[in-house]
Order: sequence, then structure tokens, then C-alpha cells
Amino acid sequence: MPVVSTIKMTSRQFLALGDDPPGVRLELVDGEVAVSPSPRPRHAHAFIALAALLQSHVRALDLGHVLADVDTVFGPNDVRRPDIIYFRKDRVHLIDLDSALNDPPDLCVEIVSPSSAAIDRVDKFEQYAAAGVGYYWIADPAKKTIEGFELMSGRYRLSGSGRDLDVVALSPFNDLKISLSEIWAPEISK
Repeated sequence: MPVVSTIKMTSRQFLALGDDPPGVRLELVDGEVAVSPSPRPRHAHAFIALAALLQSHVRALDLGHVLADVDTVFGPNDVRRPDIIYFRKDRVHLIDLDSALNDPPDLCVEIVSPSSAAIDRVDKFEQYAAAGVGYYWIADPAKKTIEGFELMSGRYRLSGSGRDLDVVALSPFNDLKISLSEIWAPEISK
């Protein structure tokens, strides 16, 4: 992600900037504003499908709250926007519907884009673990893979994965069967 600021700022200063400009997505990384392009259709398809499955499951069983693309403070100089986040029912009181999230979610889901693979698999992987996010999923629509990680003793351990047309169950939703054929965008003939 290219850096667009030259002066480091705090999470509070960053959040005071307001909405992102059209066509870009801003995050604060180690006090520097980082910009990434808007998602492409393959990413958007996987995002919508996975978010809908999670939302439906969580609502049906009254398990908590699912949100998407929300500013989430991970430190005094770090604000990220996970694609999908989940808070357990006993932690939904930590959500203020009118401001950024100031407590780590129970689950963060990132949908990999061509420009975000290293960030999702290295930077966010380490940052989410350090913040105490209990579960982290990484879905890669281009490679048609999904991996679920669980935080154990301060480090993420692979707890499940799938590829192509597999049906998977990932912690913390071991009772939710996810048919990956529903997540990946169908190929379009030109």
C-alpha cells in the first residue's frame, strides 16, 4: 500500500479526517495514511457472498453481530478496515454504531486482492494476533482458497482450510458449512 502522508498521526487524528475520497480506501498504518484502490469484481463477489452467509448464520442463531468495512482501531497509530468482522453476543456492547470500533473483533475476515496479498498475510496477520483477535480468515478469490486461523498462546495456528469447490467449516463457526462454490465468482465468457 503506498504511503500518502509524510507526518505521522494518531488514530484519533486519522478518524477526524472523515470519509474516504471516492475510489480509494484509507487506513492508518504505524501513524502513516495508506491508500488502496477500491475492490475489483472478483473481490466484491467473494465479499458479498461470505458476508451474507455469516450474517445469516449469526442472526439465525443469535450469536452476535457481523459488520463490514468498518474503521477499527488496533493501536494508538493503527486503524484498519477488515473486510468482515464479527463480535460474539457477549461482546456486542463494545460496538458503538456511530463511531469507529475501539476493541478487537472476535473474527476478522480479509478477502485478498492482488495489491493486498502481502499485507493480509503478513502485516495484518501479525497485527490482528497482537491485538487479540481470536480468529482470522483469509479468502483468496483468485486462487480460490480460504484459510482459518485461531489465536493460541499469542500466535495464529491454522485451524481449517479449503480450496476450489470444497465445503468447509471454520472456527468459530464449526457448525456453519461453507460451500466455496458459492463464494467464488463464476467465470464470465467474453
